[in-house]
Amino acid sequence: MFEQRTGQALVNSLIDWEVNHVYGLPGDSINEFIDDLRKKQDQIKFFQVRHEETGALAAASYAKLTGKLGVCLSIAGPGGIHLLNGLYDAKGDKVPVLAIVGQVSSEEVGTGAFQEVNLERLFDDVAVFNKRAESESQLPDLLNQAIREAYTKKGVSVLVVPDDLFAAKQKDDEKLTADSYYKPTIMPQDEHLNEARQWIEKAENPVILAGKGTVDAKNELIDFAEKVKAPIVLSLLAKGVIPDNHPYCLGHHGQIGTKPAYKAIKECDLLLLIGTQFPYRDFLPDHVQAIQIDNKPEHLGKHYPIELGLAGDAKQTLTRLTKLISAREENTNLEKYQEMMNEWRIALQKEKRSEENPLHAPQVMYELEKHMKPQAVISADVGNVTVWASRFLPLVDQKFLISGWLATMGVGLPGAIAAQIAYPDRQVIGICGDGGFSMGMQDFVTAVKYDLPIKMVILNNSKIGMIKYEQAQMGHLNYETALGEMDFAKFAEACGGEGYRIESYDELATRMQQAFLSDKPAIIDVVIEEQAPLPGHIDYQSAVNYSKYIIKNFFESGDIDLPDISKSLKRLT
Repeated sequence: MFEQRTGQALVNSLIDWEVNHVYGLPGDSINEFIDDLRKKQDQIKFFQVRHEETGALAAASYAKLTGKLGVCLSIAGPGGIHLLNGLYDAKGDKVPVLAIVGQVSSEEVGTGAFQEVNLERLFDDVAVFNKRAESESQLPDLLNQAIREAYTKKGVSVLVVPDDLFAAKQKDDEKLTADSYYKPTIMPQDEHLNEARQWIEKAENPVILAGKGTVDAKNELIDFAEKVKAPIVLSLLAKGVIPDNHPYCLGHHGQIGTKPAYKAIKECDLLLLIGTQFPYRDFLPDHVQAIQIDNKPEHLGKHYPIELGLAGDAKQTLTRLTKLISAREENTNLEKYQEMMNEWRIALQKEKRSEENPLHAPQVMYELEKHMKPQAVISADVGNVTVWASRFLPLVDQKFLISGWLATMGVGLPGAIAAQIAYPDRQVIGICGDGGFSMGMQDFVTAVKYDLPIKMVILNNSKIGMIKYEQAQMGHLNYETALGEMDFAKFAEACGGEGYRIESYDELATRMQQAFLSDKPAIIDVVIEEQAPLPGHIDYQSAVNYSKYIIKNFFESGDIDLPDISKSLKRLT
């Protein structure tokens, strides 16, 4: 008679689905499954993190980088609750993640047992699949269904399992479901493509706003832009899709964007939205025709009143569209924006190449650029650091990783851990502010434990700088944005890694080089001066509110607090 532990059957199914690692923490309501993972550690590796949030953020990051299923697990109660932030990050950026969450034993469910919470209700909003197993016989098929829905709907699947069910025996090996997923190819109708061709050929000043949906369509995007003679503006999540120094690239849009990108978008007569759900309506033009390409039909027109929607994969849709349209000979508007972008880049270079003290973030990005290798993965945290990394660190063929829609602080380190696991032979660099890094810094020891040679660059100004700037931008006085000073290099050494503290320009090149010559996990703690991350375009209301802040601060403290905005203002105006 066939008998197999249910946990063993689930581990075998994960392997069949080509899952080769899981993030999590052992514990009483998941330990039966942990034991089954232990027995297959040569085929599926378990990475023990120090906080379940790190595990979920790492699983989401792995899915963003590879398109493959990210998997994490936890115990019931507090462990499951800790997963939520990372799972919401996966939901926001629409990537497949599976969370296997233990529960109190079957006979105790519903009794208010120790560490029992209503997990189905807890995960109801974040998950596209959210089920609790009632019996061991359900579990193999529930797992297949959970994974298939995570892939199909590009979201989070949660499988809640009372721990005793993992130990229960399967009576037979007959499968009711398949352990496979077949990705459909979606293409727009010919009549819609022909209509798009007419709009494009009629436009005098078309501009492309490209998002992460173009990540696998780099060449097709460039070919299309060159034939249409349209500049390319990138969303943050699309950084690295095309080289930052490409002549058609105008940089990013929105709060982190460039002035040329802002002007091009606002002045266009046809907006081409390709693989993006750009949500910031204030940064988009009014009363302009728009064409949108997206492989999710429900996304078409969701954030902007488009004239025409092309439901299809960006790579194949752009290929067909490029063949249809007639080549444009020239576009004086494109040349104008290219000249503006060249001036913008020159201004950035002057700021980056400064040799002054105290150090500022652009100087650090310039030094980091010298050590960044081809095909490297850059895991950026959220905050001021997002501006410095996106604006001052040009990518050519590197991957860029960040929390997009959720924009959660603390994602830089988990992203770096996941990137090094996904690509063990590539260079992985994390870039964090001191505020974001300290939210989950305990898991640097995870990188040390598993000998992951990540390099974490910390821009340390002892503040949550983005929040301070946002308060000022709203016209409010700053309150509780200062953080205590910390030497993160010493923390790295305490974890068993390497730490490098940089406090002046004279130390920058030497210590950065020392860190990157090492094959150990390292923290590069750079003490920087506060600097306002001004957007490419400053609207009138923001200027008024910032003036209110300066006046309030003067009467409150007698000081005129201008956190080094003079250089930025000079560049932006």
